[in-house]
Amino acid sequence: MAASDTFSEGDKHLERLAAFLSNPKTHGVHASAISDAIETHGAMIFLVGDRAYKIKKPVALPYMDLSTVARRRRICRREVEINRRTAPDIYLGVGEVVVGRDGHWRLLGPDTDRADGERLVESVVVMRRFDDGLLFDRLAERGALTDHDLDALAVTIAEAHSEAPKRRQRSGASRVADVLEINTSGLEAGVPEVFEAAPVRDLVERTEAVAAHLRSPLDARARRGAVRRCHGDLHLRNVFRGDDGQPVLFDALEFDEDLATIDVAYDLAFILMDLRHRGLTTEANRVWNGWVSATGDDGAAAVLPLFLSMRAAVRAHVGATAAVQRKLDSAKSDEARRYLEQARQALNPVVPAVVAIGGISGTGKTTLARAVAHLLGPPPGAVVLRSDVVRKRQLGVAETERLPKAAYEPAVSSKVFAEIHRRARRLAEFGSAVIADAVYGRCEDRRAIARAAGRAGTRFLGVWLELPKEEAQSRVAKRRGDASDATVDVVAKQATSIVSPRNWLVLDATRPVAELAAEVVEAVRNH
Repeated sequence: MAASDTFSEGDKHLERLAAFLSNPKTHGVHASAISDAIETHGAMIFLVGDRAYKIKKPVALPYMDLSTVARRRRICRREVEINRRTAPDIYLGVGEVVVGRDGHWRLLGPDTDRADGERLVESVVVMRRFDDGLLFDRLAERGALTDHDLDALAVTIAEAHSEAPKRRQRSGASRVADVLEINTSGLEAGVPEVFEAAPVRDLVERTEAVAAHLRSPLDARARRGAVRRCHGDLHLRNVFRGDDGQPVLFDALEFDEDLATIDVAYDLAFILMDLRHRGLTTEANRVWNGWVSATGDDGAAAVLPLFLSMRAAVRAHVGATAAVQRKLDSAKSDEARRYLEQARQALNPVVPAVVAIGGISGTGKTTLARAVAHLLGPPPGAVVLRSDVVRKRQLGVAETERLPKAAYEPAVSSKVFAEIHRRARRLAEFGSAVIADAVYGRCEDRRAIARAAGRAGTRFLGVWLELPKEEAQSRVAKRRGDASDATVDVVAKQATSIVSPRNWLVLDATRPVAELAAEVVEAVRNH
């Protein structure tokens, strides 16, 4: 059988190849070393002992052409090359399934030469296997994603974006248009087997309108270098917790350079959309805040709702394709429809707001800000501007590094608040909700944050948390690994020198955080 004819029998030959790679004799192992194969719309993965073997399916979809052996071989090599950037210990190389003159098939490892007369059947990506229980989607399903996982994920993604090659050859709007064309084709292909025509038409029309409105910001971002060769397929199943506890990004998009050459915010949007689809809206907001804090890319807020919708639409039509491939699998069809609805909801207009949360140290400002952030503004929620973090970044130190007393002189603090208020206005102008998290002990700072919201043309709500001095001191004394440098002495001084504002919403900080968050959200809606 010639290499070009390897998959001429379509599914039957794919079944033969799958049977070969699932056979213990192929690998010289006991049957207990073979795990169930993993199948996606474009690949099959066979888990054998401490190795994983991945083959590409012979498919030709609107967004992915793997129809020939030569294409699949090239794509396998590209997959290893790209993913060694973020997961060098996982990607071992490209192996081969070969056939000899006698018709006998063999599996060759990376860098292994064929014997005389052997010909290529299929290329195979060979990977070192890891505990799939540490995949972020599995951790999410078990409720085992920690704050450290989320914070480290945000930083890891930000670092990957900073190192990714910039691509300025095309406008940002034209790249978005390409994705929309693929999405439209894929979604319409799912009608009527999976989708009804009306919601598909609604999504397509609204997405095109929003993209047209954002043409200038999209192009401006591309000119500034926001369009890069990114991961491209950054959902929870393509991240795992490494041996050192840090997240590892793998399985980057390898089959189309254009599809992977995207705005960094569109790359981020996939994992945020995935978290939100699972109901993990607080977690999605935390990753968003960690990423925007690490990158300073406030402008991403303007385009992120569109990107979240586009990512959900990708999942919708990919899921529809999988449902059809599996003879209209009902579970796959239902999931595709849920993604379609998520894509539509991401485009729903939401009026932003600027909320300032003040109070002496230890009253729970940051805790409340994190509890409220995912509930305010368009998805993925509000950007939290915490004075402790802004101060540390301005001075070029790690968030948990303690600063000397001089770092809290009035002149330094004025610069901190000036940045918070400048960014709050800019983010609000981009359409994002904002939470300014600071003591706000000075009247001039309270007036300045309200003025920033007014100049952005959005609503403002000031929230003041009150707590007995002794309770605030107790909380501060228990802090570990936090950005705040406040001490019990600082709390005592604040308690005697700061007067609560008259025109802010005053809340008793001894109450449960969930109650406080609900009251803040209600106040924003009625403001």
